[in-house]
Amino acid sequence: MSSSKIHTNRIVILGAGNVATHLALALKKSDQKITFIYNRTINSAKELALKVGADYSDKIHEIPADADIYIIAVKDDAIDDISRNLNIHNGIVVHTSGGISIDVFQKRFKNVGVFYPLQTFSKIRAIDFSEVPVFIEANNAETKKSLLHLAQSISKSVTEADSEKRKGIHLAAVFSCNFINHMFTIGSELMKKSDSSFDLLKPLILETVNKALELQPKNAQTGPAIRNDKTVQENHLKLLEEYPEFEKIYRFVSESIYKSHSKKEN
Repeated sequence: MSSSKIHTNRIVILGAGNVATHLALALKKSDQKITFIYNRTINSAKELALKVGADYSDKIHEIPADADIYIIAVKDDAIDDISRNLNIHNGIVVHTSGGISIDVFQKRFKNVGVFYPLQTFSKIRAIDFSEVPVFIEANNAETKKSLLHLAQSISKSVTEADSEKRKGIHLAAVFSCNFINHMFTIGSELMKKSDSSFDLLKPLILETVNKALELQPKNAQTGPAIRNDKTVQENHLKLLEEYPEFEKIYRFVSESIYKSHSKKEN
């Protein structure tokens, strides 16, 4: 994070889910002023507001019009609707989505941007926000300067990224996080089927991640697919006959691994 004195902004958070909660807590910790929480569910708005000392409402017309920054931290398909109904003066309006363009605001506001934290968030897990990469985009130089200062007040890793670059980063994050977690879910179900605990996979999972980070993922790949071990693969597929969806994933991913590493060898 920047060691220079941080300008304190009056900030409105629109949303009270996972991203909104972690972002609000990080901003409060950095001495930013969270003035208002808006959420369509009043109980969630109240819960977050109490944590950061803010006012709250489930009515969008009650959002104060004189804040410095409005952060829309909601699911992607709700960003446009909220921005259409947001009535403000001269504040900066941003969303936190990796996959939605800055153009979603359609020139409704003078100063707009994107404030995208690259991390998976859950309310029940604490996180060190200073280690979270934040990608920003802005429609003018002054707004970019303000968002850079805001991001640097909570993160040690702040990067400018336009909408197209950010979409690619978000896609990579889906593969590296959401899809990987689904694989863990499948592994957990198969362990249960074998009357075994998922805990037994944890050392393997940790070593897999650490090895990928140290060696680069492609260099860390092992298993029957890269060896093209048909006997092992056929045995696995027989075990997956009662799980047709898992069988499809096994076949597709195994083929992808083999093709990827065959290209490297040629």
